[in-house]
This record gives sequence, structure tokens and C-alpha cells, in this order.
Amino acid sequence: MPQKNKIHFEISERKVILRFFDSFFVLGALYLLSQVFDYHYFNVSSTNYHGAIVLVLYLNVFGSIFEMYNLQVASNQFQILKSTVIAVSTTVLVYLLTPVLSPELPKQRISIVIFYFAILFVILFWRFFYVYFLASHRFFQNVVLICDQDQLEELVLGLENVDPNYKIIGFVNLDALNKNPIDYQYVKEVKKEELEEFVLEKGVSEIVIASQKTDGITADLYQQLLHLLESGKIIREYTQVYESKTHRIPVQYIARDFYRFFPFSRSNSNKLYLVIVRFFEFAFSLLGLLTGLLLMPFIIVGNYIGNRGKLFYTQERIGKDGAVFKIYKFRTMVKNSESKGVAFAATNDVRVTPFGKMMRKSRIDELPQFINVIKGDMAVIGPRPERPFFVKEIAQVMPFYETRHIIKPGLTGWAQVNYSYGESIEESLIKLQYDLYYIKHRSIFLDMSITFKTITTVLFYRGQ
Repeated sequence: MPQKNKIHFEISERKVILRFFDSFFVLGALYLLSQVFDYHYFNVSSTNYHGAIVLVLYLNVFGSIFEMYNLQVASNQFQILKSTVIAVSTTVLVYLLTPVLSPELPKQRISIVIFYFAILFVILFWRFFYVYFLASHRFFQNVVLICDQDQLEELVLGLENVDPNYKIIGFVNLDALNKNPIDYQYVKEVKKEELEEFVLEKGVSEIVIASQKTDGITADLYQQLLHLLESGKIIREYTQVYESKTHRIPVQYIARDFYRFFPFSRSNSNKLYLVIVRFFEFAFSLLGLLTGLLLMPFIIVGNYIGNRGKLFYTQERIGKDGAVFKIYKFRTMVKNSESKGVAFAATNDVRVTPFGKMMRKSRIDELPQFINVIKGDMAVIGPRPERPFFVKEIAQVMPFYETRHIIKPGLTGWAQVNYSYGESIEESLIKLQYDLYYIKHRSIFLDMSITFKTITTVLFYRGQ
């Protein structure tokens, strides 16, 4: 019996659902409170719409900062409890302390307690409902891969690690030279002539073509794909799926067709966008340098005791258009840290002092780089600048690496908020994929997303 197609929502659609129903249930609960229990502190009405808008805005902003809309967090019960309590507590506190935009504080403080717990309990109830009854069933999607046999494991892991509800249950082997049947875990090999039957029987909703070799797509397979397309099945090319799921550019699969897949974002040359960004960069830089000045006594004492070297550390980096500049940082490593030669920074690097580790975790060591931003060497958001030695080494083995240099390097970036330090050539490839995604999709909205994720990294002490 053919299986019925399951309802499936893409990652972005799931985030929209979470945001919508968070707001809907919060406003609904507060409306019921005012109607049923004569609760007057927060009234949802046409005359008090601005209060509702501000509350929803705060909830969405702090929900983003404290990872309520991270789908991995939203599917874990403990993480849901943690992120929701922190986000709601911050939302309510900031809302209460916004005197013009929020209602006047009530005389009876119990009204504030009711306001807080009403929001907290309704969001927790909705989020646990989401985990138990929606996320594990409605978002499940069966997929068939059309690829070469030697690609199978890498492709399956690359997609399912990002979206566990994206299940590749079968694959069609296009490798004409390798005809030995193979099943990888639960992924069943499907014969070319049986693809249409398998798709209908298993309720497959998407077919992903990963091989660029056209000789493996026979006339019969091509006809089946046409029939499936006409019947409403989605057929997509692997690089499109990979980019939409991982938010990275799969340069290892694009090869010589890179520029066909990689149109640069118009924001890279949009003068209005660049002027607005430069204004905010200057403002952020002044704020960052002021923060550094306030922390300077603590940093000087900590550096004297813990690092025993010069307070400031400079290093050559590659900037826009390949220009070399000196980057400024607070010292975090022992003196003569590269006496044995140049090496990638690593997790738990023995060269990093205990005080330096604290500086890196909190990102305090990078505050002097706001000087680079003011000088124009760097931006606040962009690919992290790399040292000339590593650029030369990586560019020899990695295609398109120097494409990162078409925009200014940044203090933080899409790779930094989604991935750790690149400790090897292989990990630098992953960071390159994120950097190219940013260059391709650069926009105000992506910049805001990176800003929120950076704040989350600092607050949760996740720097390296």
C-alpha cells in the first residue's frame, strides 16, 4: 500500500511557526487573563496595541539571543526549559523597565508575578506540545538520492546531521562501473527501473540529484523523473539542498561551475547598504573601545599575573583585495608561542594561558580590533582575517579560498557563529563554505542574525 505523504516544513518554516505561536499563545493567554480574571495590568485591545507589539518584539529578540529559535534547542526538553526561562525572564524584565512603551507598573506587585508566570507557562506548554506531537512526526520527510555509490555516506551524513527529520531512505546508483549492490545503514539501493514505484510506495516527497555525470541517467530513469515531477514530487539538485539546509556553499561539489552557482550579493556593491553598515560599525567601535577602557584595569592586572608579556599583541593578516594589515589583540598566549613554528590555533591550545582562555571565551581579547574597524582595515561582520602564511598554504589546496577577500574581514562572521576555530585544512574548508554563503547572501537580515548569534556566544561563554 502506498504511504500517504507526510506534511513537511522546511527549517525556515519551522522557525516561523515557533515565532508565530509563541506570540499568539502569549497574547492569547494575557487576553484571557484580562477577560476572565479581571486582570488589568496588560490589556490586549485596539487601544493598547503598541504594548502588545513591544512585548512580541522583545520576546522575538531575546528569544533569538537565548536560542529559543534554534531548532536543535527547540527539540530538547532540558534545553527548552533553560532557554525559555532565561528568554522570558529577560523579556519581562526589559518590558517592565521600558516606561514609555510598557504599561505603568501596578500598585499590587502580584500583578507582575502573574504577568511573568502566565507568559512562562504558556510558552513552556506550547513548546513541549511542539516536541511531543509535532516535531517528531509532521516534520519528517522521506528523500531519495540519485548519486554515485562512493558519494553516498558523505552526502547522507552531510544532510541528516543538519536536519535529523530529513531522512534519506533510498538511493539510485549512477556509477555504471560499480554494479555491486550496497545498502548503507537504513538507506536502500533502488534500481533505476524501480524508482517511480519506490517513491510512490514509501511516500517519498523529494528526489535529490547529486551526481553531475549525465551518462548514468538513462532514458528510462529520465522518463520516471519527468513522471514524478508531473505528479508533484520535488526534484532538486544537491548543491541547492545543501546550501538551504546547512547555510554553506558546497565548493567541493561545484568545481569549475562555481560562478554559475555563486552570484555575489548585490549588497557587496550597494552604496546605501555600505553607508548604513559603516555608520553602525563606527558606533559599535566607539562602544567597544569604551568597554575596553572600562575593563582595562582588570585586563592589565590579569595580563601581568597570568600572561607575563606585553599587553597588546599584533599580527599580520590578509584583508580586502589581499592587502596585508596589522591586527590588534590583547595577549592570550605565552611569550614566544610560535618558537616551534607557525601553527593553527586549536581547542584547548596549550599555548593559551588560563587568563587568556577566559579572555577568548568572553571575546574580550578582540576588543582592540575595533581600532582596525575605525581605520577601515576590518568590518564588524565578515570573514575572519587569516595570516598570510595560512592563506598561501590553504589556497594551494583549496579552490576559491581567496574569494573571501572580495569584502573586508570582520570581528565576527557567519563562520564564527556557526563553527569553531579551523584547526586544520579540512576544517578551514568548512569555514570557507560559511564565508562564501555570507558573501553570496549578505544582507541586513543576515547581519542581524550574526549579531544575535554573537551576543549568544558571548553570553553563554562559547568563545575559543
